Amino acid sequence: MPMTTFDDALLHGGRLRVGIDVVQISRIAQSLERFGDRFMHRLFTPREIAYAQQGTGLAAERLAARFAAKEAALKAFDLGNEGVDWRDIEVRKLAGGACRLELHGKAAALAAERGAGEIALSLSHDGDYATAVVTALRPEHS
Repeated sequence: MPMTTFDDALLHGGRLRVGIDVVQISRIAQSLERFGDRFMHRLFTPREIAYAQQGTGLAAERLAARFAAKEAALKAFDLGNEGVDWRDIEVRKLAGGACRLELHGKAAALAAERGAGEIALSLSHDGDYATAVVTALRPEHS
């Protein structure tokens, strides 16, 4: 009798979606230096930019983590070829320090259409790298 594990039921049943991405912080810093506001406003929401610019010397690190989250979300929701605006995927810093992924516009509509239910986000950075993991769990009835 074959045994079904928790992972089998989630992954093979299509209920769990995962995306991960790693971004080199120095490349984001170079883009900020070279393209400035044009770069920021093309990829990030006003709230993301405002948060990144708080404090001294943290903008590239914070934006790199958010860019990684956007890439991870594209992977988790299979949106890579859908023409989603980068600003339709937003990382919000919560009062307690945790971050939450918010989807807007086309990203929100497509993720909902694909049954994305509970969404979790984890960000990290160390040295010259920032990483993000996005998971989405579809309800069993989807």
